[in-house]
Amino acid sequence: MLVEVCANSVESALNAEKGGADRIELCSELGVGGVTPSYGLLKSVREQLSIPVRVLIRPRSGDFTYSDTEFDCMLKDIELCANLGFDGVVSGVLQRDFALDATRTALLVKAAGPLGFTFHRAFDWVPNPTKTLRQLNRMDIDCVLSSGQQKTALEGLDLLTELLQEKTACTIMPGSGIGVNNAYRFKERAFTAIHLSGTEKLQQLEIGSKIPMSAKTNLADGMLLRTSTEVISKVVASVK
Repeated sequence: MLVEVCANSVESALNAEKGGADRIELCSELGVGGVTPSYGLLKSVREQLSIPVRVLIRPRSGDFTYSDTEFDCMLKDIELCANLGFDGVVSGVLQRDFALDATRTALLVKAAGPLGFTFHRAFDWVPNPTKTLRQLNRMDIDCVLSSGQQKTALEGLDLLTELLQEKTACTIMPGSGIGVNNAYRFKERAFTAIHLSGTEKLQQLEIGSKIPMSAKTNLADGMLLRTSTEVISKVVASVK
């Protein structure tokens, strides 16, 4: 069974490799579901790891429906990953009604060329998972990461098993909430890959911070944070 570890830093990626992981999904900001890592992180991981690494191509947190500018960033990030010699990418695009955006996803696959392509957990939002899996299979996407449209892969095990029984060329890779106590459940169901972060919380500072830097009120899947031209204009006018 292939064990893929979602790593958010060089240290996490190296720890996963030392622990016996077969592949890394490299991202930043696990707390928001992951976004595309920086160039520095990409280059450092590429230089230091020997196991395959796939890179998350997601320009921001929130939903999976992107503007033209955001989509252009995604294409450029895939080009960078190809130039740096990564094994593959992890990405995907949905329409506003959560259906697969087949046109844009196909463009991402084309941009990836010979690289492996994992369709990420945007799959857990699609209204018709079986139909979507068949569409992805026709695009030659080789892996689908999913929790079975539930909060955890264990809760979504029945749907995941149904998808596995479709016997497409896509590897169905369960992910979300997988750990030491339940990984064997997926092997028992004949899955050939699992995905986990395997994280632990470490106390970095000896003393607590004075004020929080995380704004939990700004984290919502259906809401985007965007600078307002009107607000900036008013502020500039008030101080210039």
